[in-house]
Amino acid sequence: MQRGTIITLCTIFILFQVFVLQAEQIPAAEKGNRQRPIHCDEVGKPGSGKGGSGQACSRPNSGPGQDSMPGKFTVAFYNVENLFDTEDDPGVEDEAFTPASQKQWTRERYQTKLEHLGRVLTSLGGSDLPALIGLAEIENRQVMLDLIQCHHFSGAYYSIVHEDSPDERGIDVGLLYRPDKFEHLSHQSIPIRFPFDLETKVRDILHVKGLAKGGDTLHVFVNHWKSRYGGREETEKFRVYSARVLKHHTDSILNRNPEANIIAIGDFNDEPANKSLKETLGAQTPQNIELKSLYNLLFPKDQEGEGTYNYKYEWFMLDNFIVSGGLMQGEKGYRIAPKDVKIFDAPWLMYDNPKAGMKVPNRTYGGPNYFGGYSDHLAIYGTFHWKN
Repeated sequence: MQRGTIITLCTIFILFQVFVLQAEQIPAAEKGNRQRPIHCDEVGKPGSGKGGSGQACSRPNSGPGQDSMPGKFTVAFYNVENLFDTEDDPGVEDEAFTPASQKQWTRERYQTKLEHLGRVLTSLGGSDLPALIGLAEIENRQVMLDLIQCHHFSGAYYSIVHEDSPDERGIDVGLLYRPDKFEHLSHQSIPIRFPFDLETKVRDILHVKGLAKGGDTLHVFVNHWKSRYGGREETEKFRVYSARVLKHHTDSILNRNPEANIIAIGDFNDEPANKSLKETLGAQTPQNIELKSLYNLLFPKDQEGEGTYNYKYEWFMLDNFIVSGGLMQGEKGYRIAPKDVKIFDAPWLMYDNPKAGMKVPNRTYGGPNYFGGYSDHLAIYGTFHWKN
């Protein structure tokens, strides 16, 4: 064999070994899906994400903010106020969020929105990023992927759970989770179909089952119930029905295991003392804790006049954090108390309204007017602590 041929074969062999070594270093969640990373100035390009479901991952796990701190597990929820991409999907009513619409929803504005939301979400829970993040008012799976690819999440590693809902506006709920903190076991979309109004279509409830770090099984329900548009009393029956559907599923879990760990988060469009939450769902104020019962950990803050949504200069606790009794008592596993649940109202995401003499959430739009803010809701988050 000639010398040149031997050198060529050796070169091929070395390159092959390098390729194999690199392939072995790809995180398992990314194998088979090695698309070029999406940067903030490229969001939305690789596929529409319409109708996507299941899981997807952001960047590999490294860097600050994701230390997987033992004994701490933060769960957050944020209604992100109409996180739409800039494309017109003929299957949903998203025409208002396109570059040619009255809102002039351009790629630049979309990018700004992602940056703002990323700043909020990576500020929750201190130095250790949330293990679970529930989201409402997302258009599709792609916008969730675009969100976790932006620079505020640099070094973080999140996966996505999302299913399309039949909502006429095309908005869904979804869940981001850290695989180093939470192992996804299964999930389902729970449909909400009103027998008294078959024409009204709303968001499904997303139920995700998984294992928290340490071995606790968690049932997480992400909600976004029918709005109060048209009047609170006039629309109450829709939310009461949604509460009945959610209760059917939580009761089914608790009847099998009274110590089951259930977390229900979301924009319920009702307050803790309203019929849907307190009476129908049975989410009580957190005192005299019992197994097989549900407790709204934002009840005390609501009674103190705090809220997550401001309407006509009045605060409403529309976003709620509900847990089963098993997560509040006992000597082992993850536990939480009302003091561990917070409303995130950092000064930089608030607007100082001179007319009202108060600070309110700095929203993205007011009607067709672009304000360039964050969201019309405030995020909520609760930190669970591990007990041995």
